[in-house]
Amino acid sequence: MRVRKEQIAAQLYTLREYTRTAEELDRALARVAAIGYAAVQVSAIGPIDPREVKASADRHGLAICATHVPYARLVDDLDAVIAEHRLWNCRYVGLGMMPRQYLAAGIEGLRAFIREVSEAAKRLRDAGLQFVYHNHRMEFAKFGGRTALELLMEETDPDAFHFELDTYWAQAGGADPAAWIRRLDGRMKVVHLKDMAVVGDEPHFAEIGEGNMNWDAILDACRAVGMEWYVVEQDVCRRDPFESLAISWRYLAERAES
Repeated sequence: MRVRKEQIAAQLYTLREYTRTAEELDRALARVAAIGYAAVQVSAIGPIDPREVKASADRHGLAICATHVPYARLVDDLDAVIAEHRLWNCRYVGLGMMPRQYLAAGIEGLRAFIREVSEAAKRLRDAGLQFVYHNHRMEFAKFGGRTALELLMEETDPDAFHFELDTYWAQAGGADPAAWIRRLDGRMKVVHLKDMAVVGDEPHFAEIGEGNMNWDAILDACRAVGMEWYVVEQDVCRRDPFESLAISWRYLAERAES
């Protein structure tokens, strides 16, 4: 068996149009729980008091397993970020994307980002939390023969700087998601699962199992590295996003331990 149902989480970025207020968030979390999800990743919600977020998650029996935090808050508001994650009993503090200006500046820009974010990552580690970096396609651009993702892996502190590999964006960047999961063994306990379908001549985001990705290999790799959280995300849905989350849930649940 590859995954337990209680390890499957929904990324709230998928539902960003339904989580702009505390009331909307509460209704959305009720629907997520009704699908069967055990946890959520908090990302792209409205300006809601962290205590209300916690109360709503508790009301619907959902753990908060991870987040995505704006880069500016990691740099300028880290004490409050730490307090929020402690309130939520959430260990994994995620950065959804490197500010584009760093990669645009080439390898020196990338190394400037590494220096800056590493300070925040070390403070999070010292506070008992774990920084995780979420990739897009751009991290597979090469600098002197190495991809940006390889530089992030090789030039950061392996205790403080962890990863949250996104399977779709790895595939879009020309990489093998399963191979990268294994490569990040010891530095990744949260994974983003999303599928890629070809519609006409173009790739599209798809529900898990509805596209062309090798899920047997991906889930086997996750099991091999001891993945803690399997987070379902779909950036763009071609149907109701709650229906999309339900399709992905059923695919994973059918392959889960009883």
